[in-house]
Amino acid sequence: MIRPALIEVLLFIAPFAAYAVFLFVTRSGVVAAASWPVRHLMSLAIVALLLVAASFIFFARFSGAPPGADYVPAHMENGKFVPGAIK
Repeated sequence: MIRPALIEVLLFIAPFAAYAVFLFVTRSGVVAAASWPVRHLMSLAIVALLLVAASFIFFARFSGAPPGADYVPAHMENGKFVPGAIK
């Protein structure tokens, strides 16, 4: 469960990190308040939220069981343990 949450957090942080790298490369002062105007922060936040929303849609669409699949829970057959599966 930690991996999907970590992916979403990293996707949210990515635009801010990319902007910080841009500021560092252009020697504009990464920690200077003037380099982080509210307009830029709002734009970065919108891009970050769009990335997170796109990843939610991507993972919902392309991961998990195929449509119409049934889950067969773990059970015992002839004294042997058969793990759960999606069929």
